[in-house]
Amino acid sequence: MSVFALGLNHTTAGVDLRGRFALAVDQLTPVLQGLKDRLCDQLRRPTAEAAILSTCNRTELYCTGDREALRPALDWLAGLGGVSAEELTHHTYVRHGGEAARHAFRVASGLDSMVLGEPQILGQMKQAVREADSAGTLGTTLHQLFQRSFAVAKEVRTATEIGSHSISMAAAAVRLAAQLFENLGDIRILFVGAGEMIELAATHFAARNPRQMVVANRTLERAEKLATKLNAQVMRLSELPARLHEFDAVVSCTASSLPIIGLGAVERALKARRHRPIFMVDLAVPRDIEPEVSALQDVYLYTVDDLSAAVQTAGEKRQAAVAQAEAIIENGVQSFVHWLDQRATVPLIRALNAQADAWREHEMQRALKLLARGEDVEQVLDALSRALTQKMLHGAMAELHNAAPESRAALADTVSRLFLRGDLRGDLRRDGLILPPAGHGDASRH
Repeated sequence: MSVFALGLNHTTAGVDLRGRFALAVDQLTPVLQGLKDRLCDQLRRPTAEAAILSTCNRTELYCTGDREALRPALDWLAGLGGVSAEELTHHTYVRHGGEAARHAFRVASGLDSMVLGEPQILGQMKQAVREADSAGTLGTTLHQLFQRSFAVAKEVRTATEIGSHSISMAAAAVRLAAQLFENLGDIRILFVGAGEMIELAATHFAARNPRQMVVANRTLERAEKLATKLNAQVMRLSELPARLHEFDAVVSCTASSLPIIGLGAVERALKARRHRPIFMVDLAVPRDIEPEVSALQDVYLYTVDDLSAAVQTAGEKRQAAVAQAEAIIENGVQSFVHWLDQRATVPLIRALNAQADAWREHEMQRALKLLARGEDVEQVLDALSRALTQKMLHGAMAELHNAAPESRAALADTVSRLFLRGDLRGDLRRDGLILPPAGHGDASRH
């Protein structure tokens, strides 16, 4: 069983298209189960594995299956976003097998992020795995893939300086605000939402000691919890239209599927402010702020894509850290590919064990009947061992007897490696009855 990754991210799709595929955490369970059912039905297989990583910068499917599973997954993803599969193809990437592992490891390590080395993606990936496990769509193969992703990311984080040469989106937002306002200590800031991204942004702005910070959220309890950490105030989200004019800066990141700050509300706020500028950052995907707001003369609106242009990284040190990280990732990829290859033999191993158990059970029952009739114990055990030996060797003997002359030497070598040890195998090699070890053929003797 192989694995593949199918997704779109900030390098292949704009914020509006990405927004069509963004999923809140509470949506993942039914969506995952729907994806799994689609793959099982289309491929006519009883089981399939699936996980979905959805952040503001990416939506990615991780699934088990060969290349034939790609089309059903692509069609399903296109349906999720309400676009045609043909259109979506131009904005997606596909990775199979070892390349899928390499992609997952790079994502977990922050190498595929808009901000190099950012740590938030690892927590988001762990959350995605928990949701897949809870939905019943995480099996052995994907479990291995993600656990190895986490281990690689940890090694990259501890063994390299990849995280120390990056500027977060929140820090980039503060820098842009500082270019607009002479003193950030004089401004009033509204944070819309109370999740991880807002907390990170609020922490960065709080370091500049703004005049006022207010947190607005649908759930007042979460807003109060964050406000307590920041020594900020809270307000209900329903108050936002009436109070928007009070704030010089607005940073928003909620899970809303529709914009919560509309063009009309911002126009009214500007009028009340006598057109003093408003700095706005929309970190949400889908957007929290209507895109038409950016056309207003006194509004400075930045999306996550806009912020990426403001992110700066350290040159040579950054490249050295990336090279170290890529080497760690490559080792992880090779290990995972080896594990996948071993997994391919699992059905054969199970079949061999089942066959051996059937033979053993048959001969045991036969031996017990003989013993019950009073047969000599030693003779019964001798017959039991001979019968099992004959059954074990019968297939190999028959293949050797019926092999074509041109393939007999290779088959003999395989059989000898399976059944012979020590001097017996060495004697056959000296007599030329089986193939010599690799590197010891005729060419090596000249």
